Amino acid sequence: MASEFAKIVVVGVGLIGGSFALALKAAGMAGRIVGVGRRPETLERARSLGIVDALGGMDAATLSDADLVLVAVPVAQTGSVLASLAPLLGESTIVTDAGSTKGDVVAAARSAMGARVARFVPGHPIAGTEHSGPEAAFPELFRDRNVVLTPLAENAAADVASVRRAWEACGARVQELGIAEHDRILAAVSHLPHVLAFALVDHVAARPGGDKFMSFAAGGFRDFTRIASSHPEMWRDICLANRSALLAELDGYGKVLDALRDMVRRGDAAALYALFEEAREARNRWLERGGV
Repeated sequence: MASEFAKIVVVGVGLIGGSFALALKAAGMAGRIVGVGRRPETLERARSLGIVDALGGMDAATLSDADLVLVAVPVAQTGSVLASLAPLLGESTIVTDAGSTKGDVVAAARSAMGARVARFVPGHPIAGTEHSGPEAAFPELFRDRNVVLTPLAENAAADVASVRRAWEACGARVQELGIAEHDRILAAVSHLPHVLAFALVDHVAARPGGDKFMSFAAGGFRDFTRIASSHPEMWRDICLANRSALLAELDGYGKVLDALRDMVRRGDAAALYALFEEAREARNRWLERGGV
């Protein structure tokens, strides 16, 4: 039985792009997967690890006969990548992305692709680890995780369905959101936590005697700051791309911290307990619903 996608091109063969390739291979959905990227050594590692079958470039030989192209690069690079590949796409090639922000990506796609933007189906797999590079990729990354599609008015229903099937073959739960709604929600539940983790590590480690403080850190610090090991370039770009929504969340979180500070200053045990209990119950409800 023929694979649904005879040829897939993955631009960016790190954790997300590499895991997408491996998952589709495992599902029998891909006939041939070609890797494209900035660094030849990274591409060679991806090929040696069996993530991709061949290496390609931003050229017609690589792109013109592709059924599906996944762009899995830091969001600030998406526009230039789409501008490079747009004139090389075949008539039936579908393009999607894995960017954590959508407003900037869609604006870049419209600018870069013109009328061809109809073949671009924006997406975001809400999955990852604190690791990066081809070595971090594994086929189960998206299993039982959410993937959000933010389709454009110009997208053909068949193209959206095709991208949906690709992610579902990876084991993901696919949902659709509006672009602004996606960015507002992800600012709260993804972008803000990463900023807080980076900030806490910097707060402790950068002070005089920071190494000594860090030497006494244990499970709580480790769990809270795990994501501060994430790729700095990617998270720098996400913060700037979604700055309006992120600033709103930082302001809101700042108000909660101010209230907590006031409770501690007053020695208000009842207020602290109430806030902690409410937060614990909310988290437990989330975990009972799957917590992914």
